[in-house]
Amino acid sequence: MELNQLPIMEQFYSVQGEGYFSGKPAYFIRIAGCDVGCSWCDVKESWNANEHKVLSIDEITSFVSNAKSEFVVITGGEPAMYNLDLLTAALKKMNCFLAIETSGVYELSGTLDWICFSPKKFKSPHEGIYSKADELKVIVFNKHDLLWAEEHASKLNKNCKLYLQPEWSKHEKMLPIILDYIKENPKWTLSLQTHKFINVP
Repeated sequence: MELNQLPIMEQFYSVQGEGYFSGKPAYFIRIAGCDVGCSWCDVKESWNANEHKVLSIDEITSFVSNAKSEFVVITGGEPAMYNLDLLTAALKKMNCFLAIETSGVYELSGTLDWICFSPKKFKSPHEGIYSKADELKVIVFNKHDLLWAEEHASKLNKNCKLYLQPEWSKHEKMLPIILDYIKENPKWTLSLQTHKFINVP
């Protein structure tokens, strides 16, 4: 694949459902391909890049230009698997604010305004992510994940926003536990997958 091409699972205009920018209109670019392999992943169809169309940077950005929001979220899959220099440069020329959602297992490329680091137990993050992350979003599948979240939080820069989010299938069980935890540890903030509650992409 050439540098000016990326495998794209989907692109859509919606609202950010999670984390710091929850509720904000956003254009999503979901890049296909992921080798992290989270058992509870809700977009497993993104894992195999060969199953999705390869688009040029011009094709990708032409869709973005039709959206009213200049807030663009690059997600996946694992978008940091790819060199994002050309994509982000093209989007910055359009005056877009660029956020990425990444597990942090690869070194980042491109020009990014906001880095949401969501570590996964299935593959260790690249050490460079800790100094760059603007937001830590830990998916809580069981109670032990709270201690695991603290291990990552201890390595981050002091301005990084900290979020705990219940894994969707364990939402009812884990939400009360998370609420109790953040009341005792108010540096953390609750994140919910609000897009699933309101049934939007």
